[in-house]
Amino acid sequence: MTGASARIVIVGGGPAGLRAAADLAPRVDGDVIVLEREAVAGGIPRHCDHLGYGLRDLGTFTSGPKYARLMADRAAAAGAIIRTSTMVTGWSGDRAVEITSPEGRSTISADVVILATGARERPRSARLIPGARSAGVFTTGQLQNHVYLKEQPIGERAVILGTELVSWSATMTLRHAGCATALMVTEQPRAESYAVFNALGRDLARIPVATQARITRIIGDARVTGVEVENLRTGQRRTIACDTVVVTGDWIPDNELARATGIALDPASRAPLVDSALRTDRDGVFAIGNVLHPVDTADVAALDGAAVVPHVLDYLAGAGRIPEHIELAVTPPLRWISPGRIDMAHPQPPRGRLLMWTDELRMLPRITATQDGTVIARRRVAWPAAPGRVFRVPSSILDKADPRGGPVTISLS
Repeated sequence: MTGASARIVIVGGGPAGLRAAADLAPRVDGDVIVLEREAVAGGIPRHCDHLGYGLRDLGTFTSGPKYARLMADRAAAAGAIIRTSTMVTGWSGDRAVEITSPEGRSTISADVVILATGARERPRSARLIPGARSAGVFTTGQLQNHVYLKEQPIGERAVILGTELVSWSATMTLRHAGCATALMVTEQPRAESYAVFNALGRDLARIPVATQARITRIIGDARVTGVEVENLRTGQRRTIACDTVVVTGDWIPDNELARATGIALDPASRAPLVDSALRTDRDGVFAIGNVLHPVDTADVAALDGAAVVPHVLDYLAGAGRIPEHIELAVTPPLRWISPGRIDMAHPQPPRGRLLMWTDELRMLPRITATQDGTVIARRRVAWPAAPGRVFRVPSSILDKADPRGGPVTISLS
């Protein structure tokens, strides 16, 4: 197996990885290599041919494919080497990866490895939805790939499991393919996405949403012919005729590489555990983007790519790991928090925000931070903690934390 070396290897050519490459390539002496398993770099936005990309990172409002091309072009213009159709299959050292590409198998060793592998939706099998194993069941990513990249027909009438932001993206993809959305289904008491999307879907697209409901069975033989939907309040079940089912949301990080080398994972999200400088517990290995907070918008993932740059440069300049840090934890209904620890030398996380996920809706929530049995901060925020999307809290809630104290626990009340 042949070997090569680079200054920095970035695993994943989505918004986070490409932004990191664009910002790092002109500032380091040596190669910055992006390894992307798909034939074209750009990540999930390549599959999303609708507007809404680039707002927070580029100040633009463009489509997913245009955003993906722009990010890839910027990284290449900055001097980054983007290797597509290249799968990272494992590790051959602390900062050396094994790759498989059309040229064969090889290894690349680096001074820094950045994991930007993103996240994926749980498929039907992982959600244990019973019924027929019929054709016509997709995740959002599979649907978008089928429609926008392969230009294949879908069906005529679909039911969508989920009402997250990505679920509404699925409705636009279905519409582009000429497939009507018959129903959206969520177990939550209200649709999880932002109110503006819920209103547009309800009032303009006239898409019905069944709340506090679940799909209990998929019906069909060779092709889906319907789904059985249960009302969780009454227990009543009904059958909805459809030939397509789209299973959306319920994201999990693409953490296989982190797990393969023994990098510590957050026990709740299963994402690599990082500090506020985006460092894992493996020396010289950083993690950014939606592999850490599954899942946030593409522009937020890209801003992670920008945020990691000064910390990588510090590491390359010889800055050692700072031993003093504060562990962070959450209590239900919060499920996870990112980053999972605060490095006291770099206490400001990306964008000055702690990112969390909630399993229950809290309107105008009050956040409490507790350390060693003492409340160190209470704050009410003017936005909801809502299932299906990232809940952001200013990291200043940790300003009074004792760096020599125990973990800080964040809770909602």
